[in-house]
Amino acid sequence: MDGQRRILVLGVGNILYTDEGVGVRCVERLERDYEFTPNVTLLDGGTLGMRLMDALLNADTAIVVDAVLGGQTPGSIYRCTGDDLRKSLAFKDSMHQTDLVDTLIYCDLLGNRPECVVLGIEPHDYQTMAVELSPLLSERLDDLAAFALKEIEAAGGGFKPRQRLHAEA
Repeated sequence: MDGQRRILVLGVGNILYTDEGVGVRCVERLERDYEFTPNVTLLDGGTLGMRLMDALLNADTAIVVDAVLGGQTPGSIYRCTGDDLRKSLAFKDSMHQTDLVDTLIYCDLLGNRPECVVLGIEPHDYQTMAVELSPLLSERLDDLAAFALKEIEAAGGGFKPRQRLHAEA
């Protein structure tokens, strides 16, 4: 890819628990609404944990989108890097966050840990079993996607809005 940075946008979370799946829903929105340059890969990481290792080893930059309990009001958006990363990813009893931190540590041991940023949003409801986001986070999804687009651009990726048919409105 002619020296371009390989950017992985990873949506994680369990879509069966309302706002817990916001990272996956954000990646779905990005895939639906934008076309990306070849150096950008979007991936629904769900709750895959260690099975994400190959994708992470092949990335220079990883942008992880997830629900994060940061203590602010629901809908607040966070950007976490460095030491804040472990705190942001280890926030609850869900398996995928801890697995992701461990996976990044293993990538480090193998000598190719991508630069990583977590874009998190404070969930409103992450305990009710439902596949839809809460109304509050549904309203904030475009804002979260905009934050992800800024990170993609800052990392050296490009995008353009998809051409939409008028009948899709």
